[in-house]
Amino acid sequence: MIDHVDWKSVSAELDELGVASAGSALTPEQCRALADLYDDDSRFRSTIDMARHRFGEGEYRYFDHPLPDLVAELRAAFWPHLLLIARDWAERLGRPEAWPDSFDDWLEQCHRAGQTRPTPLLLRYAPGGWNALHRDLYGDLVFPLQVVVGLDEPGTDYTGGEFLVVENRMRAQSRATTALIRQGEAVVFTTRDRPVRSSRGWSAASLRHGVSVLRSGRRRTLGLIFHDAA
Repeated sequence: MIDHVDWKSVSAELDELGVASAGSALTPEQCRALADLYDDDSRFRSTIDMARHRFGEGEYRYFDHPLPDLVAELRAAFWPHLLLIARDWAERLGRPEAWPDSFDDWLEQCHRAGQTRPTPLLLRYAPGGWNALHRDLYGDLVFPLQVVVGLDEPGTDYTGGEFLVVENRMRAQSRATTALIRQGEAVVFTTRDRPVRSSRGWSAASLRHGVSVLRSGRRRTLGLIFHDAA
């Protein structure tokens, strides 16, 4: 499904908002299969209680090696498309490019730098759950784009729980954008910052993301981060 996405439109929307839908990436059956992995302790390296760490209210679990085949396949499928956008952004911002053509080579680069722990994760929220604004930075090596995939259907399985991004620009008010992520839908967004036009050419606008309060039901998502953790 990833190869049939209109990536020019995705790139243009990322340039405008820092977040963009890439359409359907998983079938309902695949969504349910991934969500059902949540209670299998053997598949995860770490479990985070958001309230305990003051990250919000809810829970998420980082997958351990080996990743589920579907998760590994999705990361590899997104890589060449997101890589083109990342390289364009790096050129605009005058930053040296650090990402090879091969996703496996990039992961090996992370591992040589001590970032060896896998970062794909499942997140789960119950009524009252939310996620504080944050950025997923796990070491010196960072890929500037990441993906979240909805595993439940808004309006049917839950209410509230909008995905939220807040962008901070120099000498300007912060700007918020929200999205309801449909079951199987992939949303691409900025990991740390992105280029925006300024009076001097291009400048970096920082972005954080989170989730608004869940009103009812259960909301589960798959997070795909393209750098591993130290």
